[in-house]
Amino acid sequence: MNSDLPATERGNPHTTGLDLLDTRALIDVLVDDQRGAIEAVRSQSGVLAAVVDEIAARIERGGRLHYAGAGSSGRLGTLDAAEMPPTFGTAPDLVCAHVAGGFDALLRAVEGAEDDRDAGAAAMSDHVHAGDAVIGISASGGAPFVVGVVERARALGAYTVALVNAEESPLARAADIAIVLSTGPEALAGSTRLKAGTSQKIALNAISTAVMVRLGKVHDNLMVDLVAGNRKLRNRAARLVCAIAGVDETRAAELLAQAHGRVKVAVVMARQHVGAGEASKLLARHRGALRPLL
Repeated sequence: MNSDLPATERGNPHTTGLDLLDTRALIDVLVDDQRGAIEAVRSQSGVLAAVVDEIAARIERGGRLHYAGAGSSGRLGTLDAAEMPPTFGTAPDLVCAHVAGGFDALLRAVEGAEDDRDAGAAAMSDHVHAGDAVIGISASGGAPFVVGVVERARALGAYTVALVNAEESPLARAADIAIVLSTGPEALAGSTRLKAGTSQKIALNAISTAVMVRLGKVHDNLMVDLVAGNRKLRNRAARLVCAIAGVDETRAAELLAQAHGRVKVAVVMARQHVGAGEASKLLARHRGALRPLL
């Protein structure tokens, strides 16, 4: 394999002969190779922390967070964005995803979409503002669509982050800051949905969850801003109110009904002995954080 290629595209000398292995050995090799994803993310913890603090500050000032990617990277960004409203009660447009090729690319490959730099720039022109943050995701760091996204977003004044798996890439150079997850060659050469994709998923999980913690949407290690849209989540909401407010299930159900299902409001109602309206005002005064009111 050409040494001039990004590390993610090179052959892996430790996994040659995959087709010669028995199935158990094949599984062991593929799983063991994923270990590098965790270490790659851990090595960037300082950069990740700086990114989280900047994104949280921008959202507090009214900005939004955008993910942009192509192929597997774009799908991972879309997955993380889709999880924000039910997990943290965010507005649907607070965390947005932009994928090369559009919606169809979430289900199947759209040939040539990642090579369209102008489409990436155009996607930002209608959606991104100076107070926003944009994370461009690309294993090789060379997807023109994503580079176009980041270049245009930066020109508009947004805070731009490159989430890449190769050093010295065009995307890293285009962004304000780069998170470089050096996962190296894949077990299956060039298949960045494997170790590189795992590292991207870990990093995105860490970024979005930490941002929401900083925004007061987590109490202790609990999802107190969840949207109880199904039976499982309604039961979870009731358990949260019981645990944090120190009430029984019947009282928790009453409080949640008065609070329109909002866990934090129900807890404040119980602990401060106020109605739903006053509980909401108290939370607003503390920027949504529950801990100061307990």
